Amino acid sequence: MNHIAGVYLKNQHPLCRFKIGGFQKFTLIDFPGKPACIVFTQGCNFRCGYCYNVELVLPERFGDLVPHEKVLDFLRDRVGLLEGVVITGGEPTIQQGIVEFTSLVKEMGYKIKLDTNGSKPDVLEGLIEDGLVDYIAMDVKAPLHKYNEVCGVNVNLNDILRSISAIMSSGIDYEFRTTVVREQLSKEDIILIAEIIKGSKRYYLQRFIPGKTLDPSFSNKSTYSEDEFSSMVQEIRNYFQECGFR
Repeated sequence: MNHIAGVYLKNQHPLCRFKIGGFQKFTLIDFPGKPACIVFTQGCNFRCGYCYNVELVLPERFGDLVPHEKVLDFLRDRVGLLEGVVITGGEPTIQQGIVEFTSLVKEMGYKIKLDTNGSKPDVLEGLIEDGLVDYIAMDVKAPLHKYNEVCGVNVNLNDILRSISAIMSSGIDYEFRTTVVREQLSKEDIILIAEIIKGSKRYYLQRFIPGKTLDPSFSNKSTYSEDEFSSMVQEIRNYFQECGFR
């Protein structure tokens, strides 16, 4: 066990509460403009029916944790080769050791992109204030009146709005995005979402792709056509510096 592992992997250390459920060593598409790796955290406080990361959300489907030392050793060996680390999930901000983990990664010189559902504004604001995150991608799940329905749990809407505000005023790079299931969100719903985040840098609509989903019934649901997405984007594009679908 190396020095980092020896120092930080004591059972009592907060880093041990940062649960890594998966690790991808390389990506060119998940961190805009940077070659990166992806750390998938285990556990989520939402239950979105369309979610495909079932093994990171449902406790009964959890696999073995990835040892912290494996990820940290990899990052130490790739200094100067990789530029970024994407931290996604699950929901990273429910991890009690996120500050300790991101601090170690930043000390190595990496940029960090955080994917979040925006449910923990205290954590998000702390990471921003401490300079521990360089890019944030927040999923805005639905217009406010549909949030609980889409997320499958009761959501504190004030927390969602607070996270949106914190991100927009942070001075760091960011995007908002919405996964669009036809049976859940209408064009009118997309316009309502756009009004919530009006004036932000980037907003992307994401196609729902049926397959392995948290709620098996979503295998029978659909998304919109390319022409329909184009029409939605045309309707809201003036709200943002950049707007599109993918």
